[in-house]
Amino acid sequence: MRVQSEKQAPGSDQILFPGVDKELADSARKWLRRLEGERRASPLTVEAYARDLRQFFHFLCDRFETAPGLEALSSLKPADLRAFMARRREEGIASRSLLRQLAALRSFAHHLAREGLARIDAIDKVRSPKIARALPKALSADKARELASGEEAGDESRAQWVVARDAAVLALLYGAGLRISEALSIRRADAPLGAIDSLTVVGKGGKARAVPVIQPVRDAVAKYLDCCPYHLEKDGPLFIGARGGPLSPRIVQLTVERLRGALGLPDSATPHALRHSFATHLLSRGGDLRSIQELLGHASLSTTQIYTSVDKARLFEAYRAAHPRAG
Repeated sequence: MRVQSEKQAPGSDQILFPGVDKELADSARKWLRRLEGERRASPLTVEAYARDLRQFFHFLCDRFETAPGLEALSSLKPADLRAFMARRREEGIASRSLLRQLAALRSFAHHLAREGLARIDAIDKVRSPKIARALPKALSADKARELASGEEAGDESRAQWVVARDAAVLALLYGAGLRISEALSIRRADAPLGAIDSLTVVGKGGKARAVPVIQPVRDAVAKYLDCCPYHLEKDGPLFIGARGGPLSPRIVQLTVERLRGALGLPDSATPHALRHSFATHLLSRGGDLRSIQELLGHASLSTTQIYTSVDKARLFEAYRAAHPRAG
């Protein structure tokens, strides 16, 4: 006899919708069966969607003091949907869960329209809740310089050229605002050395951009090349692994993990945090958003504007200094 080790979610035919019109309950179960069949949703997903629908039906029972049916759904107004979302907010539901619940309701509404049972036009007139974007965690200027230098990453068991290589990669992340993938895609022929103070990189979506490379970063690249024991082909990668193959992003991540321990930095100090620090520190020194957008390779200025939230202190200082009534 087979023993189930985990509690199984009930099948769609066993899911109940108490307090609603029978025709509506049958339509809901048919929608769930479609999710199971055509969409191949898991039993647990089906149960979650059923729970979302039950909560909505329960709200309608309270709001209209009657068992909701298909006709009641067709007569819903956007205000009814907004009231439901407000109720869920009061119950402590986060935006991400509310977004999923609204998606479930829209899916059910589209099912009813496909079946010719009801049209719930109000559901498409309600805006989805916005998900707050996590602010990038920038390092202080001193910590970013320490991390980018790679000075604490070496030990006697690591070859000097490997330490220099890692330092050069990190210098590009902070000094030029590159992503790891962009730094590791640089060809040997394009290495920023000597008087070559700019670099063309290909970012997301295959979009190329020119990036200035400051002298300390060029010095770090030169130091790496001076002690690299391998012959690097012009069309090959600038940064290579210990065995001569292309350098893996994971190696860069492990280097930063070692540095975090040596410098006492939090887990948020990642390779990508150096890119965030690059943008934040430029903004704090008076860099304009359009220029930072170009340097980072953001397709939309709205993506870059998130850094204004990181540097609120500078913005308030500028306000106090410039507004005639601030004093």
